Amino acid sequence: MAGSDATGSDGGLDTDRLDADRRHAEHVDVIIIGAGISGIDAAYRIREKNPDLTYLILERRERLGGTWDLFQYPGIRSDSDIFTLSFPWEPWKREEMIADGGHIWQYLADTAHKHGIDDHIRFNTLVQSADWDWTTHTWTLRADRGGTAAVYTTGFVVFASGYYDYDEPYVPSFTGIEDFAGEVIHPQHWPRGLDYTGKRVVVIGSGATAVSMIPALTERAAHVTMLQRTPSYMFSVSRVVPPINAIRRMLPARAGAWVARWILALFGSLIWLVSRTAPGLSKRLLRRTASRSLPPGYAVDTHFNPPYNPWDQRLCFILDSDLYKAVAAGDVEMITDHIDHFDRDGIVLASGRRVDADVVVTATGLQLQALGGVAVSVDGEKVAPNERFIYRRHMLEDVPNAAWSLGYTNASWTLGADLTARSVADLLAYMRSRGYTYAYPHLGDAHMPEQPAFNLQAGYVLRGADALPKSGTRRPWMLTHSYLRDVLNHRLGDSDRSLVFGRAGTPQSRSA
Repeated sequence: MAGSDATGSDGGLDTDRLDADRRHAEHVDVIIIGAGISGIDAAYRIREKNPDLTYLILERRERLGGTWDLFQYPGIRSDSDIFTLSFPWEPWKREEMIADGGHIWQYLADTAHKHGIDDHIRFNTLVQSADWDWTTHTWTLRADRGGTAAVYTTGFVVFASGYYDYDEPYVPSFTGIEDFAGEVIHPQHWPRGLDYTGKRVVVIGSGATAVSMIPALTERAAHVTMLQRTPSYMFSVSRVVPPINAIRRMLPARAGAWVARWILALFGSLIWLVSRTAPGLSKRLLRRTASRSLPPGYAVDTHFNPPYNPWDQRLCFILDSDLYKAVAAGDVEMITDHIDHFDRDGIVLASGRRVDADVVVTATGLQLQALGGVAVSVDGEKVAPNERFIYRRHMLEDVPNAAWSLGYTNASWTLGADLTARSVADLLAYMRSRGYTYAYPHLGDAHMPEQPAFNLQAGYVLRGADALPKSGTRRPWMLTHSYLRDVLNHRLGDSDRSLVFGRAGTPQSRSA
């Protein structure tokens, strides 16, 4: 949605407009954009460390939950274990290790209510722009709140809105799709109450969304086809892990959650390390699991043996081999081919084969988006994240008093989001104890080689490279993907090596 800005007719900063907006703005110490996992976690950590700070969470949707409120397709569940996906400070109480989407949403809602965080959320508030003013050391945020313009000012802003576009998922251009007589649905916008009972459903895609959805679809659909261009690696996990739950029962709730989280974080790190250092071994093990779960003579190498190495793209979790079992039972047909075109009754493939369908689900991925689509500027100069190095995984080069919560590509999102939240809380406490009113990371003239920000070859990463910040090759300017290493390096003593601090009424130390 397009919004008003504070630029004059010549494209420069309209200071009169800014001053007028600030006089009518609501002011708090910290504004958090987004009320999903990252936003709720940031609110708790900031208040935990700085109990007297005021804050607001601005959420564009009618409910909290972020991803777990947006996605409503059948079978939605976590694609990482819930013990690392849940908050370290609020233990997950249910038995399962892989949790359903509805249970995750309820956990987030209950947690936000228990800690009073939901009282600080402004729903239906779409932030459109954020501008930093060096004369006042404040951010001015403009938003659309239910069709009414709203203005907020703050000393610090946390972008906790994830990294993908909520409005526009990725859908390739399929020839003839407009001729298809059935329904075409993207999982990101699953229609409430959709009835696919007794229908032929084709799911295009082979990622985490497809593999979690398809076993659930078989419960009502007449026939389900998984149509993929390239296979993905499947890693079968149990929904419930009795040894983990035994440990949780033996210890107090928070201690048990801590142990479970670390066991599973270490296990996930081990899988990633083995996949990277011994890809041949990993491929053989994953193929063997598929082969043992499928009927003798099944074309495993066609449908379940990708041409790339494990963790070049994310591994897809399947629950208790449910997808393999559905294929073996004949409930799901696997097709590995390219789409030539759609017609009225279905899809014609490059091989010449046709697949009839009543419903086509385009589980074709996400579109990356920087900073939740908010137009960010510093004194009227636009900030392009892909032109800035990222500092300690969460601050952008020369952007003051702002953080961007980014999770890991090879581990649970919350592990990274919580490190960001703690870092922000520590930074705010450090600044306040010394009377600083701004802080920003500054690389200066130091030469910093670049490397890809996300170390995956997934389509959504390759398509959305322009939405990601620059990653250096050494700390603290490197977007790391090692939770263990980041935990060891999480101390405030590292912060002031490349951070510029200053106070109101004093000259700005360096140009931001």
